[in-house]
Amino acid sequence: MPGVRILGTTIACESTVAENIRIGIDEVFDEMIAALTRPLTEEEKSPRVKVESQPEIAFKGTHGEVNQFFYRKGWGDGLPIVPPTRAAVDEMMKGTDLLPDHVVTKLIPRLGKATTEKIAVNAVMAGALPTHMPVLIAAVEALSDPKTRFDTFEVSTGSWAPLLIINGPIRNDIHINSGSGALSPGNIANSAIGRALGLIVKNIGGARKAIEDMGTLGNPGKYALVIGENEENSPWEPLSAGFGYEKGDNTVTVMFPNRYTQTIPAQTTPEGIATTLAGMGTGALATMLVIPDHANIFASEGWSKQQVKDFIKEKSPVRDSRRSGNLQDEDFALVVAGGPGVWMGLLQSAGGFDNSFVTREIKLPGNWDSLKAKYGTMVPTYERY
Repeated sequence: MPGVRILGTTIACESTVAENIRIGIDEVFDEMIAALTRPLTEEEKSPRVKVESQPEIAFKGTHGEVNQFFYRKGWGDGLPIVPPTRAAVDEMMKGTDLLPDHVVTKLIPRLGKATTEKIAVNAVMAGALPTHMPVLIAAVEALSDPKTRFDTFEVSTGSWAPLLIINGPIRNDIHINSGSGALSPGNIANSAIGRALGLIVKNIGGARKAIEDMGTLGNPGKYALVIGENEENSPWEPLSAGFGYEKGDNTVTVMFPNRYTQTIPAQTTPEGIATTLAGMGTGALATMLVIPDHANIFASEGWSKQQVKDFIKEKSPVRDSRRSGNLQDEDFALVVAGGPGVWMGLLQSAGGFDNSFVTREIKLPGNWDSLKAKYGTMVPTYERY
């Protein structure tokens, strides 16, 4: 922000110690008054913004040399990248019918123009496939919705990470993992889509670690926090149905958690499972991951998804939700995901923010069938021991 006068203080971030606050203010008070009253310099009156034109081809070299160049430029994320060659970007662009210079949105903090071609460049770098482009474009659209509070979470000290929940047939088309180990590494769609979104936020939006992204501790979820709902093994309507979409629509739902918890129920009765879910705490926007086995236990005893939510709202020890008062349906979502076992998960944001789930339709290009045929066999085949 050129022209803005900034003073540092010795006050610890979010300090509540009155004496330390007083001392810190006293130390800079005179400088603060001077900065507020001193006439503007010519530079401050008419700040010059440095704009560098970049050639289309930024670097030529070996794979290793390209990776070193990109890392030194600050364009990477600490892992090796796939060089975004002209040919690779053109192939990635086959995943959308949008023109290369179409601006999907502008991303904070720099208000960078997220064109489809720039999204494709970062997708290539992350190792994504052209079939992942429709999901990435929809996810970037979702980030621009103020209800996500992306404007705060991406530059906050709280280390939030974007969670993408995928519904619809596209989950199977691109092999999004919604079963065992759905939040673990190993599936190219989950991993590369999440990583690509992180690179988009950094390289297009300009949220760089310890500069604009001021996460105190950081969050490993920023590498890849993508999951599909296990619709085939769920007795309930999909998450997207609660946001006005039809079963069979391809959608991505975005929220920003900054913590992930797993636990097991004391009893595997519907009441036992629901009581444990309620006890996990939902005092902020939250996604509860219910494994198919537990969802089917509920269904076998006639519990609908809404009845489970009503039980959680009644039994939860948390009474101070984001809007104060008792929990509401919009405060948390139940998503059926995971494989065989007994564990349940909670992905939770933090209180004090009026943030919401944001869902966007995933729009497929006209050549979708040919893309599926080309990339649909991209799945690992493990050797038996």
